[in-house]
Amino acid sequence: MKAVVLERHGDPAEVLQIRDVPVAEPGFRQVRVRMLAAAINPSDMLTIEGRYGTLPNLPATPGYEGVGIVEATGGGIVGWLRKGKRCAVIKAGGGTWQESCVVPAKHVVPVADGVPDEQACMFFVNPITAVVMVRSVLNVAKGEWLLQSAAGSALGHMVIRLGKLDGFKTINVVRRREQVDELKKYGGDVCLCEADGPIEKQVLDATGGQGVKYAIDPVGGATGTGVVRSLGTGGQALLFGLLSGQPVEVDPRLMITGSKRVAGFWLSDWIQRQGVVTMLRTFKQVNALLRDGTFKTDIAATYPMEQVREAARHVQGAARGGKVILRISG
Repeated sequence: MKAVVLERHGDPAEVLQIRDVPVAEPGFRQVRVRMLAAAINPSDMLTIEGRYGTLPNLPATPGYEGVGIVEATGGGIVGWLRKGKRCAVIKAGGGTWQESCVVPAKHVVPVADGVPDEQACMFFVNPITAVVMVRSVLNVAKGEWLLQSAAGSALGHMVIRLGKLDGFKTINVVRRREQVDELKKYGGDVCLCEADGPIEKQVLDATGGQGVKYAIDPVGGATGTGVVRSLGTGGQALLFGLLSGQPVEVDPRLMITGSKRVAGFWLSDWIQRQGVVTMLRTFKQVNALLRDGTFKTDIAATYPMEQVREAARHVQGAARGGKVILRISG
C-alpha cells in the first residue's frame, strides 16, 4: 500500500515521501481501517519538524487522526461492531497518512452519515479537545468569561461556538488585525489583537479590571504569559500547546494572590485516564456538534495524498483560510 513516510525530521515540504509499505494485520482487539481522509493539524507539522512533545521512531508515517472504513478486525466485540462502518480514527504515535492503518478497536468511533469525510476526519484532535477542556476540565460556567489565544484557529472557532451554545462569553486573542472582524462574525464577544498592547491590559480593560476566571493557551511564550497574567481571582488556565516554542513565565506572587491555577492539558493523556462511559458520552457530544453544524470547520483545500508536500506548503502559508485535508482514498 501507499504511505507518507518520514525518514528524518525537518521542513515537511522537503522531508515527506510517498513509499510502498506492507499492509499490517490487526491483532486481538485491533482493527484495520482503510483510510479515506486526514486533516493536517499543528501537532502533525510539529512532529514532522521534530518539535512535538513525543516523537516517533524513524522511519515513521505521520498523522494522528483521520476517517476511514473498518475493513478487518482481529477479534473482540468492539471490533466486530465497528467492521464495515465509517469511523473517525485516532492513532497514538501517528500513522493515519497511509492507505490503511491498524489501531485499537476502542480508538475508532462511528460518525453520523450526514457528516462529510472532510469534517469527520477532524473528529478527535480539535472537537474533543475543545469539548473536554471547556465542559469537563474547566467546566466553564454560564455567563463567565473564557479567554483564548490563537483564537483564529479551527479549535478557536469551535470554542466560540461552544460559548454561544453553552452561554459563556469569549475573549479572543489573535496576532493579525484582519482576524478580528472574522472572529466577530463567528460570534466572538471580545476580539483583541496582540499588536494593540499587552494582552493582560486589554483583558483587564474588557472585563472592568476583574480579569477572567477561565483561560486556554496553545501558544506559550509571551502570548501564554499574557494569558496567565489575565487571570482574575480563582482563575484557571490550561496550557495545551507550544506553538511559539517558548516557555510561559509564571510569577508566583501573581498566582498566590487570588488562588489562581495553571495546568497542562494533553488530549492523548486525558483519553488514557478515562473510562468507557466517559468516552462514550464525549463521543456522543462531538457527533451531535458535528451533525448540527456547530463544529463545522472551514476547509481551505483538499490534496490527494501524493501531493502531501504541496499540502504541507499550503499549511505553512499564513493566510490559508481554513484546514488543509489529505484525501487518501475513496
